[in-house]
Amino acid sequence: MLPLKKSSFANLFIILTAIISAACSQPERLPELKHGDLLFQDLNCGDLCDAIESVTEGVNGRDFSHCAMVVSINDTLKVVEAIGSGVQISSLESFYARSGDSNEVKNIVVARLKPEYRNLIDLASEFALSKVGKPYDDVYALGNETWYCSELVYESYRSASGNDAFFEVSAMTFKEPNSDAFFPAWVEYFNELGEEIPEGEPGLNPGSISRSEKLEIL
Repeated sequence: MLPLKKSSFANLFIILTAIISAACSQPERLPELKHGDLLFQDLNCGDLCDAIESVTEGVNGRDFSHCAMVVSINDTLKVVEAIGSGVQISSLESFYARSGDSNEVKNIVVARLKPEYRNLIDLASEFALSKVGKPYDDVYALGNETWYCSELVYESYRSASGNDAFFEVSAMTFKEPNSDAFFPAWVEYFNELGEEIPEGEPGLNPGSISRSEKLEIL
């Protein structure tokens, strides 16, 4: 190979620098999804989402206000989730769009069960799909045949593992961190329902599930 002239070398350096810079500036893309993956999402839905995210930090310091399961239906990947009026099947595209994502990573984190637990995926998915059409759990109470997002994930894997707790349940709090005051958004929310705030009752949220040692973050 002939030695490069200084001007040629300089031009080559500029070109390589531009290529590396362009590659680094490309948005991070979602990994290829598989049946059984869990999606953790920052919905940016206002005061209630902010309150959920404030009380439990997600994996790697991320904030999550929603979670869902990826399932294969007729060889097409869909999302089964408890949101809005109840448990429903959504397209991946509508799931991404809800938080301002396409297939680029902005507000979504993907988790996959570690290999030793993947035998539970089919049973967990069957359980979740059996709840499609059931109403949303507005009062965040376990065991009342209504479902909130992380409860659906929790109960799906509890059922798949023979009713052994798979993800960890802890006492819920609706209070502002380092305070005895409830978030105003929760006070208004439960007042409208005519229900007491279930402070201290057992439950889960997306952040706590995302930190489970049984998951790999992709």
